[in-house]
Amino acid sequence: MAKLYFRHGTVGSAKTLNLLAVAHNYRQQGKDVLLMKPQLDDRFGEGQIKSRAGLEMSADVLIREDTDLFLLDFEGVDCILVDEVQFMAPRIIEQLRTISIEKKIPVICYGLRTDFRSNLFDGSKRLIELADSIEEIKATCHYCNRKSIMNLKHVNGVATNEGPSIQMGAEETFLPACYHCYQEHLAAALR
Repeated sequence: MAKLYFRHGTVGSAKTLNLLAVAHNYRQQGKDVLLMKPQLDDRFGEGQIKSRAGLEMSADVLIREDTDLFLLDFEGVDCILVDEVQFMAPRIIEQLRTISIEKKIPVICYGLRTDFRSNLFDGSKRLIELADSIEEIKATCHYCNRKSIMNLKHVNGVATNEGPSIQMGAEETFLPACYHCYQEHLAAALR
């Protein structure tokens, strides 16, 4: 039976690198992989899935708010890989769940669990509710050697918890942090 997977981690945990490695392995075996990502993520160019390590592939499907995945042709697809899944609407997650069951295609989703205020993203929340398998991709805190569980936002080098939850950025805006360092840096910014 094909499953719906959610592989989550903080910023900098190599989620996209992991996705690209899985895609490479499938293709190395002569299998067809369908790569998806939200259209709003255009940090590296529209349609590009790129890791901070420099590896990249083109997305086959860009998901918009009004996308209907049931209109796509899944004939011959061996696996669906989804990047930045936290930005997907809950109904897209539900469609991915249905596709994994009805089309018998494994769907592996990669993304953040929570925003920089530690609130679940809507797409991540729905995945936690529906996924057959939930796996954490671990990373260490930017400031110490503890495991990172938070995404600490910075503006002009100062920690903050202000601004919109959905904001594109990489290490120039967000850093992985353990809870202790997250609290410490936010408190220091308020002084």
